[in-house]
Amino acid sequence: MRLIIFLILMLLVDLYVYQPFSAVIRPLGRWPRITLMALYWAIPLISVVCLVLYEAGYAHWLPGKGGRSMFTALLFLVYICKLLVVPFVLLDDLRRGVQYAITWIGQPAPHLPGRSRFLSTLGLGIGLMPFVALLYGMWRNPYRYKIHSVKVPVRNLPPSLEGFRLVQISDIHSGSFTFPEPVENAIRMVNDLAPDLICFTGDLVNNRSEEMRPYIPMFSRLKARLGIYSVLGNHDYGDYMRWPSEEARRANFQEMLDTHEKLGWKLLRNTHDRIGTEATSLTVVGVENYSAHPRFPKYGNLAQALKGTEPDALKILLSHDPSHWEAEVTEKHPDIFLTLSGHTHGMQFGVEIPGWIKWSPIQYVYKQWAGLYNRGSQYLYVNRGLGFLGYPGRVGILPEITLLELTGADPEGASLPSKES
Repeated sequence: MRLIIFLILMLLVDLYVYQPFSAVIRPLGRWPRITLMALYWAIPLISVVCLVLYEAGYAHWLPGKGGRSMFTALLFLVYICKLLVVPFVLLDDLRRGVQYAITWIGQPAPHLPGRSRFLSTLGLGIGLMPFVALLYGMWRNPYRYKIHSVKVPVRNLPPSLEGFRLVQISDIHSGSFTFPEPVENAIRMVNDLAPDLICFTGDLVNNRSEEMRPYIPMFSRLKARLGIYSVLGNHDYGDYMRWPSEEARRANFQEMLDTHEKLGWKLLRNTHDRIGTEATSLTVVGVENYSAHPRFPKYGNLAQALKGTEPDALKILLSHDPSHWEAEVTEKHPDIFLTLSGHTHGMQFGVEIPGWIKWSPIQYVYKQWAGLYNRGSQYLYVNRGLGFLGYPGRVGILPEITLLELTGADPEGASLPSKES
């Protein structure tokens, strides 16, 4: 029944948007007009056939995971962009209705005016612009990795830690990858940075731990002088799946824990680890997912993770959700100088021109959503994510590899310039 309702709504949108479409192409020659009309109706026809086959369970001959992801994204884009046209058609219908009423009052034979070519063209243009941008983002940007190099000033930094190189990656979402080969490039880029430490801040998968199986050999090649530390993200618990039994849910989570071990990453679950020598040590603290937003889980226990740490130790906190920083870290734990988070993906859509503008719709949900933030001598870095989720692309917000270099703070403790490459 839900599928039938959805298909009816699709058809209504198609019929309504077809009206300005036909008005715009009317002046064209016969064959160009027929070709464009055929293309217009081919998309909903193919969509209906695929949706019915998926629902009926006869989709074995259709493309695999990558093809389904592309199909879903394209279907979503087409109809979102068509919905952007609808207000212009409504405005045109209002104009026509008013003009018809005027002629009905003043003339015995009222005439319904034709569609406005201007409003039809404007509406289709408005709908076409985001479609082209999002289509480009799917084709060009899902694997176009960008290195963000940032210097983090640290008060009382031991001279031996000056220039310490920490690489952060986050939000791999291996279940969304359609091509493994481009991901190899990300592994090479990380290793070429010669990091002292690598930190992963959650979301290996979308829903199931098995999604990471094909990529374990690839990501196990990541290397850092002092090792790789990781935490879990909200997608890593399997909470967004309907499992046939509690045993299946537990088995999935156990596979997630085993995956980190196979990767050679040290998973911190409300625990900490001290690395380096006595004179140059850092304490890496890792919590399970903790969010200030009610829709996401609160498994993290920062007090437990910090238990046994020295008050004056240099502490780096790995916490998947950046809302945790203001919820607990800045007020209660001033001894944590750097928190690393991910989760937001920068919404995979926005505008970033360094020194000019930094905007994404996600900023209306998360105050700290991408890049470096500070409050006094405490810092938060929010990684834009290595992978993608839902929309298989990025527009304006590219997948990120972060290089954080520790440096002695200036007398005011102010943040130092950062660069991007």
